[in-house]
Formats: sequence, C-alpha cells, structure tokens
Amino acid sequence: MPPYLILVAGPYRSGTNDDPVLIAHNVEAMTATSLALFRAGHLPVMGEWFALPLIEHAGSTGIGDAVFNEIFHPISRRLVAKCDGCLRIGGPSTGADEMVALARQHGKRVYFSLAEIPAAT
Repeated sequence: MPPYLILVAGPYRSGTNDDPVLIAHNVEAMTATSLALFRAGHLPVMGEWFALPLIEHAGSTGIGDAVFNEIFHPISRRLVAKCDGCLRIGGPSTGADEMVALARQHGKRVYFSLAEIPAAT
C-alpha cells in the first residue's frame, strides 16, 4: 500500500462548552492518532494545523467569532477534497461528521479506527 494523505477528523469544540482544557484534550487525541498514522508510513493532516494559525493571524478574538467561523471549517472542507482518506475518531462532532460525509462525496476512503488502515510500504 502506498502512503496515504489522511485527514484526522475528531471533535474540537464538541462537548467542551469551549473550555480550553477540554479542547486541548480533543486536539491531543487527534495529534496522537496523527503520530500513529505517521509511524505507519502515512502522511496525517489535521484541519486545525492549517486553520488555527490563520485564525490567529486574521485577528480572531475568540472561538466562534466571525473570523474563527470564516476559516475553521472551510479549511477542513477544502483539505478533505485533497486527501486520500479521512479517519474519524472520538465522540460526537457535527464538524467531524461533515468531513466524513464530504470525504464520501469526493470518493475518498473513510476509516473509523487505526486498525482499518494498513501500514504503508
């Protein structure tokens, strides 16, 4: 199997009430999964890696403001179209579920566990 570019989609804000500690836990879960994908020979990607620096640079004053909303999900929507697949992790998340739906619309592979993804050769 060749290395795949795989979007890791999981909850960011969902279930956190925008608590930064809980959001950090969600990001940590996606990051740990990304590391496992990398170690399996794939190229993981998270929308947060692209969106958060842009959101800060664009002058966002907080999660959910107009600048945040302009950038956060649109980055992942564009990104999933470029990926070979999407790995959905974690609990309930409208945004992550949207990434799964978009991946399917684009004919991309969709996974729900690391075990489903063979190591790259």
